[in-house]
Amino acid sequence: MIFRIDDDFDLSAIAASGQCFRWQRTEPDLWRIIHRGECLYISCTGNGEYQVDCDEETFERIWRTYFDLDECYSRIRQMADKEKDPFLFHAAQVGKGIRILRQDPWEVTVSFIISQNRNIPAIIRSVERLCQAAGERRTDSRGLPYYTFPGPEAIAEMSAEDLAGCRLGYRDKYVSDVALAALEGRFAPEQMKDLPDDKLTESLMGLYGVGKKVAGCIALFGFHRLDSFPVDTWIRKALAAKYPDGFPYESYRPYGGVFQQYVFACCQKEGIV
Repeated sequence: MIFRIDDDFDLSAIAASGQCFRWQRTEPDLWRIIHRGECLYISCTGNGEYQVDCDEETFERIWRTYFDLDECYSRIRQMADKEKDPFLFHAAQVGKGIRILRQDPWEVTVSFIISQNRNIPAIIRSVERLCQAAGERRTDSRGLPYYTFPGPEAIAEMSAEDLAGCRLGYRDKYVSDVALAALEGRFAPEQMKDLPDDKLTESLMGLYGVGKKVAGCIALFGFHRLDSFPVDTWIRKALAAKYPDGFPYESYRPYGGVFQQYVFACCQKEGIV
């Protein structure tokens, strides 16, 4: 199937944004993506057209929502005024094409617990090891195997040795605890999805091993709270250098998290310029 989008949509930019860890570039312009047990191959064929290896019904039911295709990101990006905020305007141009995916909150929670104090390649490796150790093995449209992201019960049943094999380091106890929290009802993403942003962040910070930055990432990438503005080392440096009097959060509500992604992309590509 081929679909067209005239809005911001860049697969490479999304993959490099630090929000997803189960994207694999299999060819220069081809990506394999695993989401909620489904596997998709997607490539850009040019002129805003993309080819996917699923039928239209599956695309509309699963992948349109996943890619957040009903949101206009070019409109969001244009909120940055070149004269009033030249750095953010530039960052938005550098990060053009990023969209905030609508991912599974359980997977995002575990993945960002794993992500603490690690670079993206290391996170990807550990997430994949966890999936291979406890996920369900399936076959994609090309006959190749892939593994679903394990649910709370599967992770809770893993032995200490199995978790150690995923190279989680000190984070293995956090992952074990969040699985138990989900099984015991202390962590219930479906019941949390309607919480106000501040209450959601507070609830996420109640999980063992989850601080403010990880909670912000989970809110943004797992619960699609587009105003969540997680601050990591790169963002902290950018804010200190470019906004010594404070970032104008109110000017960019309710899309602060989208602009955070633009700043992150700019820092990754150019440093603090």
